[in-house]
Amino acid sequence: MKKYQYVIIGGSIAAVAAIEGIRSVDGAGSILVIGEENHIAYGRPLISYYLLGETDLPRMDYRPADFYEKNKVECMLGVRAAAVHPEEKTVELVGGEKVGYEKLLAATGSRPFEPPMSGIERVKERFSFMTMDDMLALERALSPEKRVLIVGAGLIGLKCFEGIAARVKHTAIVDLAPRILPSILDETGAKMVQRVLEAHNAAFYLADSVAHFDEHKATLKSGREVEFDILVTAVGVRPNVELIKEAGGEVSRGIAVDEGGRTTLPDIFAAGDCAESFDITSGTKKILALLPNAYFQGHAAGVNMAGGEETLTNAAPFNSIGFFGTHVMTAGCYEGEAHIDKTQNTYKVLFVKDGVLNGFILVNLPERAGIYTMLLRKRIPLEETDFKALEAAPKWSALPKEMRRDFAREV
Repeated sequence: MKKYQYVIIGGSIAAVAAIEGIRSVDGAGSILVIGEENHIAYGRPLISYYLLGETDLPRMDYRPADFYEKNKVECMLGVRAAAVHPEEKTVELVGGEKVGYEKLLAATGSRPFEPPMSGIERVKERFSFMTMDDMLALERALSPEKRVLIVGAGLIGLKCFEGIAARVKHTAIVDLAPRILPSILDETGAKMVQRVLEAHNAAFYLADSVAHFDEHKATLKSGREVEFDILVTAVGVRPNVELIKEAGGEVSRGIAVDEGGRTTLPDIFAAGDCAESFDITSGTKKILALLPNAYFQGHAAGVNMAGGEETLTNAAPFNSIGFFGTHVMTAGCYEGEAHIDKTQNTYKVLFVKDGVLNGFILVNLPERAGIYTMLLRKRIPLEETDFKALEAAPKWSALPKEMRRDFAREV
């Protein structure tokens, strides 16, 4: 059995960040990455842009191809970890082989959640939309005469629609929620984005769900029927926590970790979509399944695995997405006094609680939004700023000189 100084289970963004964190402290310790996918780390948000024709496979790589060689990392791709044995400090692989570790990182991510739906087994062309392999499989099925049904009007489902809209005949989108993007947009913002999507031939069936599938037809609970050739399920995701839970680690919705990424098991860390973070805007622990958070968590874990010291203390929900040229940015928790500014084509809500910016929604207002982000992350008292000016627009002149100098390094 071969033993490594550092073993990382999972090969995506948190794993790359952990490698960079480890190497910032330890330039020589052996590193093994065990990745279930057959691909090196890539930008998952880019899978819709690949279908849209705005990127290609080489440009989807998160780091250059020689990243692993330069950082002296051994990769086992297309291999799944079956169990973690903390008492003997080993990872058991499917097939029975074991590898040893001194420090272990679980960067196991998440998987699609598919609720029980009557008759779904009859649908032959059925896809998820989370991985590069999902993307490539769906691409092979697309053609101009095909009708697509997407179950789920969240981020994954709508980005899938954007990617395929021009490549199929028609797309229907069903969601149990009464509005699209219910986790990040209020009713006003959702309606603005929905109009954009409908202009690109999306038909929405909201506040509804599938009661029964036939091979090419979905009967909804409302009684309406939707015919389709291809089904994409994008209802949600579930964190991959089983390895740590079965090893005896504390798990809630995600793997419980401290600010440095340590689990409750000795010498075992976790980061990314499988791990919880403390959301500074809501004051609760939750999974923040976002690329930047995965990187920050993974880097802190890597530094600490190697004996350094780094913590993540300003985690919060952040989203920056676009649909056919309409840009949406959201952040934080939508609690507090709402300051609203709406025009025909733009929408802004700033949420102020306890004297700080606690959240925001911006539609078609991306300019200098990083100023709002920094105010939120740093919990800057708004009384120290010209908040009336900030309400109108995120501008440097609304900040004190010393604050401008500090922020300019980060925005």
